[in-house]
Amino acid sequence: MPGAVIDRILPRSVSVYETHADSQDGFLFPEERALVARAVPRRAREFTTGRYCARQALARFGIPPGPILRDAHGAPVWPDRIRGSITHCDGYRAAAVAEKSSVAAIGIDAEPHTALPPGVLGTISVPHEAAGIGALLRGRPDIRWDRLLFSAKESAYKAWQFPPSWLGGGRAQKELDFKDITVSFDVARAAFTARIAAGGATPLAPTAPHLAGRWLAGADLLLTTVVVPAVPA
Repeated sequence: MPGAVIDRILPRSVSVYETHADSQDGFLFPEERALVARAVPRRAREFTTGRYCARQALARFGIPPGPILRDAHGAPVWPDRIRGSITHCDGYRAAAVAEKSSVAAIGIDAEPHTALPPGVLGTISVPHEAAGIGALLRGRPDIRWDRLLFSAKESAYKAWQFPPSWLGGGRAQKELDFKDITVSFDVARAAFTARIAAGGATPLAPTAPHLAGRWLAGADLLLTTVVVPAVPA
C-alpha cells in the first residue's frame, strides 16, 4: 500500500517490518521447516516471509535470529521478553513486536480491500454489528467495512489469545469464535473497540473487557492493530 504502512497505527514502542514481496533467501531454521514440511508452496512462502519479517523486527531489540515456532493454538512463540504478531495476505506480509515491559499483548491483521464473500458477514457478526456495517457501507462506500470488521476481529483475537497478562495471566478459558468478539468503529478517529464476550473471559475478568484498536484503509489493503499496554509493576 504505497505511502501507508502499518507502523502508522502502532505505538513507537513497537518494532515493525513489512514487505510486499516474499523473501528471496527463503531461510528457515530446521525446526521451522518441519512446521511447513507438508504445506503447499504458497503457504510455505507466506510462512517463510512472515518469519523473515519477525526476525527483522526483533533485531531492533538486539535479539539474534532464531527459530520462531508455534504454540498449540498456532500462534508464534516469541522470546520471553517479547510480545508480537505476524500477518500476511496477498501482496503483503508484516510482523510487529514489542518488549513486554511496554506491551502486554499485540495483534495485527492485513486483508485485501475487497468485499467479503457472500454470506460470510452473517457468520462473523451478531445482528447489531451486521446492521451497523450495512449503514457504514451506505454512508462510506469507499471502505469495505465488512472486510474491515473481519480484520478487526482477527487483530483482537490475536491479542486476546496471547496469555493475557493484563488480566492476571493464563490463557482465555476457551477458544474465541468470531461472534465472541463484537466491534464498534469510530470512523472519525480511524479506531475501533473490540469487546470480548463474558464467555471468553478468564475467571479474573468476569465482565467483558474492551480492547482498543486502530485501522487503516488503502486502495488495495486494509490493516488493523490491537495493542494492550503493559500494566505497571
